[in-house]
Amino acid sequence: MKKAKPRSARADLVETLSLSELSVFCDTSDNWVVTLVEYGVVNPVARTATEWEFAPPHIARARKAARLMRDLGLNVAGVALVLDLIDERDALARKLAVMEGYAN
Repeated sequence: MKKAKPRSARADLVETLSLSELSVFCDTSDNWVVTLVEYGVVNPVARTATEWEFAPPHIARARKAARLMRDLGLNVAGVALVLDLIDERDALARKLAVMEGYAN
C-alpha cells in the first residue's frame, strides 16, 4: 500500500476553487472533475462549465473521491455510492448524539 504524501493545501482554507484549480488540487484532470459533476459526486456553484466554482464541502468531497479511486481502485459510480453512505452514516451519528443528549 502506498504511503500518503503530506499536502500543504487544505480545503478548509479557501472559499472556492475553479474547475482547473480543483483538478490541480486533486492531482487529476478537468475531465475527471466533469465526470464527478455528471455523477453528482460534487456540485459546482455556477451552472456553465467555464464558470464552475466549487465550495469547500465539494472540494473536500472531490479530494475524498480522488483518494478512494486511487487507494481502493473504485470507479466513479463506486465512489459516489461510498461517499453517499459515509454522509448517511455521519447524519445518523449526529442524530444519535442528539438523542443520547436528550436521554441524559
